[in-house]
This record gives sequence, structure tokens and C-alpha cells, in this order.
Amino acid sequence: MAQTSDLKQSPLHDRHAALGAKFAEFGGWSMPLEYSSGVVKEHTAVRESVGIFDVSHLGKAMVTGPGAAAFVNATLSNDLAKIRPGKAQYTLCCDDATGGIVDDLIAYYQDDEHVLLVPNAANTAEVVRRLEAEAPEGVQVIDHHDDYAVLAVQGTKSDEVLSRVGLPVGHEYMSFVEAEFGASGGPGVVVCRTGYTGERGYELIAANDIAGELWDQLLAAGAEFGMLACGLGSRDTLRTEMGYPLHGQDITVDVTPNEAGLGWAVGWKKETFWGRDRLVAEKESGPKRKLRGLIAVDRGIPRPGMSVTLVADVPLCDITSGTFSPTLRKGIGMALVPTMVNPDAELGVDIRGRREIFALTKLPFVDPSVREA
Repeated sequence: MAQTSDLKQSPLHDRHAALGAKFAEFGGWSMPLEYSSGVVKEHTAVRESVGIFDVSHLGKAMVTGPGAAAFVNATLSNDLAKIRPGKAQYTLCCDDATGGIVDDLIAYYQDDEHVLLVPNAANTAEVVRRLEAEAPEGVQVIDHHDDYAVLAVQGTKSDEVLSRVGLPVGHEYMSFVEAEFGASGGPGVVVCRTGYTGERGYELIAANDIAGELWDQLLAAGAEFGMLACGLGSRDTLRTEMGYPLHGQDITVDVTPNEAGLGWAVGWKKETFWGRDRLVAEKESGPKRKLRGLIAVDRGIPRPGMSVTLVADVPLCDITSGTFSPTLRKGIGMALVPTMVNPDAELGVDIRGRREIFALTKLPFVDPSVREA
């Protein structure tokens, strides 16, 4: 792990410290893992009311110039032609030779000459490098990783909180609008109907110099709804309950979209995107493993790296994500399970030398509320 002095910090770092945050390394950044309320209370606040996260470690890269959207569409997996300007799209940057997932990211389609990409922190430089290497003349890929903060307001009361600070709400899922922030009509905030929790919510992209004021106003506005500042620990339990894959664990450059159950994020009818030939062939033949959910039959709590067995002492695969589900009050996990295994099978997970039984299940583990009107 990198030394603390080597880690980047969010523009809100001092505010998190003042709130008693415990920090951990995420993709080269020092970010809040949890606050004094703890992971379970923070998780529950999002599921039942509202929480606010600082996710400024996420990357921000602008692809700009004549044909920028067409270039993005010819490289990343999903099909921008399926959406219109003002909409966002989940997509994948795949390796052209292997089809493996270099990163999963959100593309914000502003217009034909401007597409904002939000990759994962640890992969931003590599995604930018690959795009820069292939960019045609006139198209620029500009890395804004350190220039903007990203705040996520997530939960059933997220609309009420944003309304209190004068930001727009109620727009369509996976759409975004730019709005003025502050009494003086200051710099714009991009208000996105996106998130990583499975609940209704918004992600706000703002310049660093207004991030503190935005955070303060949102926290104050959320007080009447019991809003909690939430760390990345609860973000992980929330996304795991939703079966959302995490790059570096559930998906890597050694895992393809077909294996990860992400074929829906691939524009199969497009003539070109990185990894197309390899992925089309694999889709036709069928992947040899698939990302599946596992739920504890008894009291076991799985953790990444724990061995999964079909019968005792015969390893099958490893847990890629695992945690205690505060919503279900059970241990849950994900693993890349060979497709020859019966989808209704019960498997063993080696938890500190004890074989605990888990049932395979379809993802997500809990019903999503992310699309609610």
C-alpha cells in the first residue's frame, strides 16, 4: 500500500477529518472508509433515507473535438447511438486483443464534440493513454482527474435534499443537466441521475473551488432527513447487494464482459469497438465461467480471495467480492463460477478453515430502487 504522503486527497479531505472519518487508500487516493456512525448505519441511511458520499477519486476525462463522440463509439463497448445528448451510458474499455475489461466507466454524452468519461480512479491514466494513442487528428483526450470533485447523494430523500440547495431534480434516469450553484449564480454543477448504490440518487460534478460549499450546503439540507456522511465502506456493501461489479475484484483485464454478465453494455451490432472479434466469438461459443451471486445458508461471511468448492477440498474458484449484507442480515458474495455448475447448486466457501455452505443465486441480492420516478 502506498504511504499516506504519496496519496492524493479530495478537496474535501479536511472536512472528512473534522467529521472523524477513518481513511483508507482507494486507487491512489486517501478517501473516507467510514465515519463515526459506522458502515451499517451509513448503509441503512441510504436504503431508508439519504446519504452523501465523496467520490472525488473517480476519474474525469473529456474527449473533445470534431468526431469525438464517433471516436468514443468506435472504441468503447456500448453504443452511444442508443442515447441522445444529455444522457449518460455505462460502458466498458476492453483490451482489443483479449476482450478483457480494462475498466468500466460512465460516458456522459454532451454533444457530438464533447463526451465526458468517468473511469475508476486506479484506471484513469490507462484509459486516457489508450484513447490518446488511437485518437484521430483533431480529437483531444484531456485528463481532468484532479480538477473536479464528485459528490453522490443517494437514497429515497435525495430529491428533497438537492431541491433544498436549489439544484434540479426529477430528470430521467441516466440523464444529466448543468445548473448554477449559489445565490450569485456561480459556476455550474453537473447534476447526474446516476449512482452505485441501487437507490434513487444523483452524482454531482463540480469544480474543486466550490466543492466545499456544495458539501456543506447538502449536509445542512439533509439534516432534517437524517442524512449521514457515508464512506466507501458502505458504498461497497450497497453495490455488493446490487451485484454491481467492482473493477480490480469482480472484473479485471482477465475477465470479459460475457463472463461478467455485462453483455448488455456491449453494442453487438456496432461494426467496431475494442475487443469486438474476441467477444463476438466468445459470445457464440459461450463463456466458460460467469459472475454469480452466493448467499449464506447459515452464518458465514465471505471475503475476497476465499476458496469456493463444489465438493470439499476440490477448489472451484475464489470469492471476488464478499461482505455482510445489512439489508438481508446474511453473508453475500460474488464469484466467477464455471458454467458447468448447476445454477441452483450449493457451494462451500472456506472461511478460516471451516467450510460454510452458500446457495448460488441470481443477481442482484436486493430489489433496486434506482429507477423509481
